[in-house]
Amino acid sequence: MAASVTTFNIDIPRWDQNTFMGRVKHFFNVTDPRTLLVSEHELDSAKALVETCRAGIVPPGTNQEQLFYAKKLYDSAFHPDSGEKMNLIGRMSFQVPGGMAITGCMLQFYRTVPAVVFWQWVNQSFNAIVNYTNRNAASPISLKQIGVAYFTATSTALATAVGLNLYTKRAPSLVARWVPFAAVAAANCVNIPLMRQQELINGITVTDENDNPLGKSKRAAIKGITQVVVSRVAMAAPGMILLPIIMERLEKYPFMKKIQVLHAPLQTILVGGL
Repeated sequence: MAASVTTFNIDIPRWDQNTFMGRVKHFFNVTDPRTLLVSEHELDSAKALVETCRAGIVPPGTNQEQLFYAKKLYDSAFHPDSGEKMNLIGRMSFQVPGGMAITGCMLQFYRTVPAVVFWQWVNQSFNAIVNYTNRNAASPISLKQIGVAYFTATSTALATAVGLNLYTKRAPSLVARWVPFAAVAAANCVNIPLMRQQELINGITVTDENDNPLGKSKRAAIKGITQVVVSRVAMAAPGMILLPIIMERLEKYPFMKKIQVLHAPLQTILVGGL
């Protein structure tokens, strides 16, 4: 059966991006963790459907809902600049399950230096994968630069965490619970600019409303990367600042002392909710 010609623009977001709720719905859609369970074959089929739709052709019998779902899968798994399939850990749809698990463990295992070192290392490794996976494809970065960024961020996180962990030994226990957040914030201020340094050095491509390149801008790169750093710290703040207060109070109850093995899963679930 011959393919059908369509005028449907698959690159226009389903919801109005000029409204806050429209943007919320759009990003909830493309960061849906359920897309992680979709098979490689289905992802490749979704990409093929998106590309044919862009060319103005779709398989006969394809409805609009199927096109929207294909675009959801495409946005969740393929790089917006290069079109290459992203590794699973680096996808935005992995941020909630991956981030909540690591953050829950950082908040739970904060008492000993070895535990602090291990979980900060895991967190920075995770961040490095995410930053590399979502890098600007127009600003390539060498393996050496990636290594320097990863080493510097991990060292910053470990130095901050271990230093504050030792410094707060005599401080109230709540202060020690906030150490992981301080380490995460410090590392983000180093990791992201270093991982995307080529954009700061060479600028990023600026386009008009029709996506025609107008040139490169270092100011746009600085603004964009600054927003990423601030948003990463802000996203971590509710869970890593409020949860220690909640757990500090909960752990005083007898029933919580009986279920210490469940403290880490509880914090992970609460982090996910926040």
